[in-house]
Amino acid sequence: PVTFKDVAGIDEATEEVSEIIAFLKNPERFQAIGARIPRGVLLVGAPGTGKTLLAKAIAGEADVPFYSISGSDFVEMFVGVGASRVRDLFQQAKASSPCIVFLDEIDAVGRRRGAGLGGGHDEREQTLNAMLVEMDGFDSNEGVILIAATNRPDVLDPALLRPGRFDRRVVVPRPDVKGREEILKVHVRKIPLAPDVDLAVLGRGTPGFSGADLANMVNEAALLAARRNQKSVLMDDFEQAKDKVLMGAERRSLIISEEEKKNTAYHEAGHALVAVMMPHSDPLHKVTIIPRGMALGVTMQLPVDDKHTYTKDFLESQLAVMMGGRVAEETFLGKLTTGAGNDFEQATELARKMVCEWGMSEMGPLTFGKKEEAIFLGREIAQHRDYSEDTAIRIDHEVKKIVMKAYQRARATIEQHGEALERIAAALLDREVLDAAEIKLLIEGKPLPEKPAPPPAAEKPAEAEPAAKPVPKPAPAFTKTSREKPAPA
Repeated sequence: PVTFKDVAGIDEATEEVSEIIAFLKNPERFQAIGARIPRGVLLVGAPGTGKTLLAKAIAGEADVPFYSISGSDFVEMFVGVGASRVRDLFQQAKASSPCIVFLDEIDAVGRRRGAGLGGGHDEREQTLNAMLVEMDGFDSNEGVILIAATNRPDVLDPALLRPGRFDRRVVVPRPDVKGREEILKVHVRKIPLAPDVDLAVLGRGTPGFSGADLANMVNEAALLAARRNQKSVLMDDFEQAKDKVLMGAERRSLIISEEEKKNTAYHEAGHALVAVMMPHSDPLHKVTIIPRGMALGVTMQLPVDDKHTYTKDFLESQLAVMMGGRVAEETFLGKLTTGAGNDFEQATELARKMVCEWGMSEMGPLTFGKKEEAIFLGREIAQHRDYSEDTAIRIDHEVKKIVMKAYQRARATIEQHGEALERIAAALLDREVLDAAEIKLLIEGKPLPEKPAPPPAAEKPAEAEPAAKPVPKPAPAFTKTSREKPAPA
């Protein structure tokens, strides 16, 4: 069974819920001072942060009956089934109290009421009403503790969230540097590691990863080592697995013409050069012109530490990095390609947020465009224009001004260091992948060290399986500028 030893990186959340186990094991201590045991605990956090794992750990530690059910199990084809299931569940729980009931994905039944379209009977509302009554109604349910998990607390009914039903809201955050290292230690327990593996370095190099991402990365590294018939997992395997999770799988079989390869090399060299030269941007991590996921080439930046807020200088530097690709194509190849489309999309979105949400333009410290939650759609979010035509024109003007300023910065940088960019592009065409240290040498005009020998080729399994299409995961905020292949019209 899972215990708290298997949960790492979310110490505050673990502390909050471990108190519940103390309640169940020794209620007299709390009742003597007049304290009431919390009825319910709501675990809130992004997908993959370990909410269900935390509930499993409570079940493993508590030594009391544990009922687990998913929110969608209550919604059925027949009317009234959901409500009767809620009653049955609590009846069983009361019969075997003290016990814990775990409701995963509670937003399936706990959505705000009054969202019915048309005059039909809303099955979900009836289920929710039954749940509200069972949780804190006329009958007491002493000794039954309800734990629920959701990643959409904003759509839950306010009556469900009040104290007496859910007394505690425990936020399960994405882990920080220390947390990521702890999580990696848990996942590598059963894996033989080579002496060169440094988990602290891996923890620092994976900002924005959730616990599930880290578990996936460790598994990918182990699979890679097994494919190469190694006895242990090397640091290089972890690096490759990290790149696979961040940027998508390599697609070496994709046939690219020499001209397109040259385009991509100059494009990525432009991103890389501007990223190194901008004072406030995230440090460069790696540049590749091997197609990965949906992109023909990727320039990867990794933050030094976890950022929770962004400065205007940082955002302006990131915008200049996004523009670097197109500027390099224009300056050195004298032509425009569709490869920069994704960069412009990201840049425009970022500039619009700077104007409309963060008050970083001459429009002043205002926000424009209220997020409207349409009640009949069950509180789904839609942008709502709460400003005049004239303001809309001024917003568009400001957005353009911010992006064009970044474009000019990128152009000035690339014109000033043109020779360095040529060297980076040539090295990319030769080596296909460059890391930050190699790019620094190229900018300084120093020769690169000899190419290391390639790792042993992965042995083909006896039966070739059809390759799954990799889904590129969004990188940590603003770190990935990729050259997207245009979708066929």
